[in-house]
Amino acid sequence: MSRRQRITTALVLAPLPIAAVLWLPTPWLAAAVAIVLLAGLWEWTAFAGIDETLPRTLFLTANALLMAALVWGGGPSLFTLKLASLIGVLWWAFVLLWLSRPAFGSGDTQAARGLKLLAASLCVVPAWCALGWLHAEDPLGPRWTLFAIALCWAADSGAYFAGSKFGRRKLAPAISPGKTWEGVWGGLATAVLLAVIALPLLGLGWGSLPALVLLTVVTAAISVVGDLFESLMKRHSGVKDSGALFPGHGGLMDRLDSLLAALPVFVVGKAWLGL
Repeated sequence: MSRRQRITTALVLAPLPIAAVLWLPTPWLAAAVAIVLLAGLWEWTAFAGIDETLPRTLFLTANALLMAALVWGGGPSLFTLKLASLIGVLWWAFVLLWLSRPAFGSGDTQAARGLKLLAASLCVVPAWCALGWLHAEDPLGPRWTLFAIALCWAADSGAYFAGSKFGRRKLAPAISPGKTWEGVWGGLATAVLLAVIALPLLGLGWGSLPALVLLTVVTAAISVVGDLFESLMKRHSGVKDSGALFPGHGGLMDRLDSLLAALPVFVVGKAWLGL
């Protein structure tokens, strides 16, 4: 992909999610994001080697019903959303182990396909719940939600440009040969810079900066794990991109992978740090 094409697509896409996060009420935002994520799950079924319409539709329906049940059962305390977000954190800890054994789940067997479908649900549903929790619980929830999303964008952009300019040492050559440690450090630095700028907009004093930087670094780091995990799924299925919806960026899951990992970790970390 060309750098110009990548930047142009990003600039065209960015205003819509920004406006939605800042101005839509949480139920409307959650509904809109659910539609996007379910479309992403449709792409993911290809990773599991499923291309028939009926099983794909049934899989999406099951996930949509699970989302609805979690919202209905949560009540004013958002308990189920919080529980699902915590499950998401545990899931991404497991993914770290999976990435250390990239051949795991790679076979073309019914068990491997089922595992990939389970992985899809564990990536998508907790992230959706985390977004709802983050957006709804705090009066500044929309700003915090936008910051979490922008943090991933900043880390991804910083990693892309730092990796292109300085990249030498491969991060995970067996999974994603193009990613480098220099790119990771560039992404983390860009995310921290964003945190410093965003601090007053999030209603925080300068005394909260160390906690916000810690949350930012951990979230940006786990966003890389999300990116690597989707790369592993694509490598297992032998495809380059999850789709071709966005010029220079691939499909929906290629745009969402880092966010899926980041959102549960961000919102649970925010609560734990008392931010």
